[in-house]
Amino acid sequence: MTYETVIGLEVHIQLKTKSKMFCACDNRDGQEPNTAICAVCSAQPGALPVPNAQAIEWAIMTSLALGCRINQDTKFDRKSYFYPDLPKGYQISQYDRPIGVAGGLTIEVGGEEKHFRIHRLHLEEDAGKLIHSGQQTHSLVDLNRAGTPLMEIVSEPDFKTPAEAKAYLEELQRIARYLGVSDADMEMGHLRCDANISLRPTGDTKLYPKTEIKNLNSFRAVEQALAHEIERQRGLWEDGTPPSVSATRGWDEATGKTREQRTKEDEADYRYFPEPDIPPITITDAQLDAIRASIPELPADRRRRYREQYLLTAPLAAQLVTDRELGEYFEQVVTEFRGYAETELGPEKAGLLWQSEQAVLVSFIANWLTNKIPVEHRTTHGLNVPAADIARLLWMLKQGMINAPAATQIYQQMVTTKKGPHLLVKELGLEQLSDTIALQDIVTAVIAANGKVVTEIRAGKSAGIQFLVGQVMKQTKGSANPQVVQDILKSSLGL
Repeated sequence: MTYETVIGLEVHIQLKTKSKMFCACDNRDGQEPNTAICAVCSAQPGALPVPNAQAIEWAIMTSLALGCRINQDTKFDRKSYFYPDLPKGYQISQYDRPIGVAGGLTIEVGGEEKHFRIHRLHLEEDAGKLIHSGQQTHSLVDLNRAGTPLMEIVSEPDFKTPAEAKAYLEELQRIARYLGVSDADMEMGHLRCDANISLRPTGDTKLYPKTEIKNLNSFRAVEQALAHEIERQRGLWEDGTPPSVSATRGWDEATGKTREQRTKEDEADYRYFPEPDIPPITITDAQLDAIRASIPELPADRRRRYREQYLLTAPLAAQLVTDRELGEYFEQVVTEFRGYAETELGPEKAGLLWQSEQAVLVSFIANWLTNKIPVEHRTTHGLNVPAADIARLLWMLKQGMINAPAATQIYQQMVTTKKGPHLLVKELGLEQLSDTIALQDIVTAVIAANGKVVTEIRAGKSAGIQFLVGQVMKQTKGSANPQVVQDILKSSLGL
């Protein structure tokens, strides 16, 4: 018998508002334990919660970006459960009137577009944090995180593979970052995922008891945990003992296995009821229109535009769109690069060049940015070399004024010295040697010193040409134009 996988994801995204969800406490990470707390988030008697308007607006914005329908009459509810780091004994969340419902994401997985439905998006507050002693003799409670605003995005059980789940999470992360509502860093806990997974016989439409996997703090962990759980549950089915109750299991990174933690709660266990201290909230049409108008270009739209406007391949467009700042930087570099072409060649020649070679030139720029700029530089603070300087560097490279190794060296110096490429080329002595007369003497000497290789080349082993090019590059300390060198070598050898 064969089995198919049914996966649903519950994703928590921590909003980077200045204050917490229901109080004015500082919402920044990294503060000393129990220093960012007040009577409200530490659950002192008589303290009243006040909803964070920015968090509500951002939840609406994210819901709209995910294609959700907005509940314009929404409210908060109490969700009761008892953990040591939940000071009130309940969490303020949303039950039957979440902010967003019935949305979805269409993303490319393995070269194929797939649509994954989103059941709901709601707001809630986070719990605190337990800090366990190394000897496991006691635990400490830090309430700094208590009351932090969270969006919970619940998918429908539409995922069939771990790869689909990972791609969906990566797109959610990109959307949150494009909207500016969260850094969505999994390792920092800004984006957390609980994965619900079950198996069923192929062709069956019934949903069987699911396992919820917790402690997934990276995209890699999501893939690995789901892959492990698929095999574990397949074994149970094949042994005739499929899961009979829904359960919660934790992911153990060290062993690469899931471990059972407890039986999963049912909805009735939470004893939801409307939060009596927060009145219902009405979202007006005018508010919706204003929020909708503030949504920036989203990753999927930008990928599509890069393919259509810049004629980029889908993989290259996807690479650039991974970081919003890198994509915007790329567009600035393209504009500046074309400006240098117009300055050097004149508007008419530059226009003809762009018309005939736009795809090649833009791909050249995109490839250089994605391959040569380190990942840690691809942030708002990391892209500290002006786009105009990068454009000039790439124009010099394309025109043969410098070679590829020199361009990389110059870029590294641009980052540290803040100097422009023209000045650095002269300071570092990296101007590319393309003078055929000067190079001819060096090529002649290299041919004379490598008679065996020359004989092999003339016998048909053309790979030796690259060896000779390398020898000339060595003699010129990397300053020779490799293409000019190759042309002179072939001419000298009568090829």
